[in-house]
Amino acid sequence: MVIESLVIAHSSLAMSTDFFERQDAARRSTAWLAAMFLLGVVAVVGGTMLAAWLAVEGLEGSQAVTAEYDPRVTTDAVMNRLALPLAAGAAALLLITFGSLYKIAQLRGGGHVVAENLGGRRVFPDTTDATERRLLNVVEEMALASGVPTPPVFLLHEEPAINAFAAGSTPSDAVVAVTRGTVEQLSRDELQGVVAHEFSHILNGDMRLNIRLIGVLHGILLLGLLGRILVRLAANSSRGPRRSRDSKKGGDPTAYMFIIGLALVVLGYLGTLIGNLIKAAVSRQREYLADASAVQFTRNPGGLAGALKRIGAAIAGSRLKAPSASEASHLFFAQGVFEGITGLTATHPPLNDRIRRLDPQWDGTFPPPLETPSAVREHGEQAAGLFGGRAEHARAPVAETLPVQRVSKAAEQVGDPREPHRQYAASLIESLPKPVLDSVREPYGARAVVFGLLADRNSEVRLRQLASLERLAAPDVAKLTKKLLPYVDILDVRARLPLIDLAMPALRAMSPSQYRDFLACFQELAAADNRLGLFEWMLYRVLLRHLRPQFEKSAAPRASYHGLQRMGRQCSVLLSTLAHADNRLKDAPAAVARAADKLKGVDVRLLPPEECGLEPLSQALEDLATVVEKQRRPLIEGCAACICADREVTVAEAELLRGVCDMLNCPMPPLLPGGPAVFAHDGAAV
Repeated sequence: MVIESLVIAHSSLAMSTDFFERQDAARRSTAWLAAMFLLGVVAVVGGTMLAAWLAVEGLEGSQAVTAEYDPRVTTDAVMNRLALPLAAGAAALLLITFGSLYKIAQLRGGGHVVAENLGGRRVFPDTTDATERRLLNVVEEMALASGVPTPPVFLLHEEPAINAFAAGSTPSDAVVAVTRGTVEQLSRDELQGVVAHEFSHILNGDMRLNIRLIGVLHGILLLGLLGRILVRLAANSSRGPRRSRDSKKGGDPTAYMFIIGLALVVLGYLGTLIGNLIKAAVSRQREYLADASAVQFTRNPGGLAGALKRIGAAIAGSRLKAPSASEASHLFFAQGVFEGITGLTATHPPLNDRIRRLDPQWDGTFPPPLETPSAVREHGEQAAGLFGGRAEHARAPVAETLPVQRVSKAAEQVGDPREPHRQYAASLIESLPKPVLDSVREPYGARAVVFGLLADRNSEVRLRQLASLERLAAPDVAKLTKKLLPYVDILDVRARLPLIDLAMPALRAMSPSQYRDFLACFQELAAADNRLGLFEWMLYRVLLRHLRPQFEKSAAPRASYHGLQRMGRQCSVLLSTLAHADNRLKDAPAAVARAADKLKGVDVRLLPPEECGLEPLSQALEDLATVVEKQRRPLIEGCAACICADREVTVAEAELLRGVCDMLNCPMPPLLPGGPAVFAHDGAAV
């Protein structure tokens, strides 16, 4: 009943549970916020000019200047009196503009910039600390279940409060950060609820909205800071002899400075208040949405409710001590700073309201604070989360094909992971050979695992690949790749894309030179058999899409098209490639025709294989990624219809579909067979 009531509450927010609708809602919110902040900036600049005008009139004792009522006043005199207000307004506008642009440019470095500004320290995947290992395991499970790269994890060691946040512009540069109090005070189920909440923000498009808010607000905050500086300078200058000399001459610059500074302080706080009110109005609703999405993800409302109750019981609550916590307050899992007695600027709903939505039977009492950390009280690898956290995973035989009906509805699963996906991810992690799992979590090993995934089954081709690797790669990486090959060879095809996602945090730790060498080796290995297979190409493009923003100057694709009508050629290339992928040329026309039915108004045609090379496909996907998210749904439906046209979906085809969705920035959870499956080390199902 609790979960069903949460779904009802979820819909009451006037937001669809559909991924594409949520992305579209976030885009509309961004446009609305931009308009509101623009009006706020106009009001602040106008207020600055008015304050400067009043300061001039009040201190000089002048009469109001209007040429209409005093013909003796010349235009030059009017302009002289307007000079200071105009200069003050222009200075305020420039300060807000450059302050915001500076912050926005700084935040382009990714979510790790926000985490480090708040005192976060990176938790590396090869950590041996049980508490940190449990946290990383939960994040890995959620990432694989969501179909997004595993984000780097940061720990705020100096924060005893219970809180967390996800930050970044896209899933490629996202990070998940938690406080020390979160990992110490929460049980695994509670920690899982918090992490699921943060992944909901990643999937709902909230991160991009939130990080833009930080940048825009920064400029208005600088206005108030400048005002405080001017007030301080005026107070210091008023003690010197220069003030008396200036007063005798009829002018007092320090008085001007003090009044303008005081006005800037007031206007700065006013602008910040307006921004915080808008921020709070949007953030509260999206917090309710993230709570509901997290419960759908874990099917365990008690975990998330328990975490919120722990906040109410903890001495430090959810308040952070970091000086810059206020500018990131809307990112947090719970209220991170004090935001007024009235709660008008509170970025989160009241704690009691959130708990009662999750636990309607709650009696209003909080559990006593813990005397010992949860990770210490929980014993064994199972509790620490080293092997997936639950022993009751469903075990189903590994199927060579997937249900056509489920794959045909793949678009409905985009950005909407559920508990079976989490169980599947946990089982997959548990089933991976330990040498592979240990290696994929550190930079050298991650490169070796990726190279192992490209190793050809043909012995002659593999020998050429290994020779190229010894020539191009670091000796340690080449040696480790050979060592891991026997383990990688027995992996099911379903483990390949998840391994790429698991490797992302370690690969992001490479140096720029290592990154260039890594790409050169990857391309050499993939082309060793004189042809780059579609699956290898997909792995390469997924890797490049998520690594390039960190190592290369590349802008994220902007939504430039509001429909697919002008993308007929690009859609034809993509769908024709999928139709030809299984080499059933006679079935290709029917497959593309079924796909075209999903793309109404788009001129889709079957192209010959020679026009569906990897270069045209790469360009087609780059173009299609510039279509607004809402219009990508029929495209994914068309891809699924194309793959299902022959009434048989292989695992490789399903994973290829997931890779295409990733390149369209539409994260798709694993396409499950009859239920969650695990892959044994010997290749048989457990």
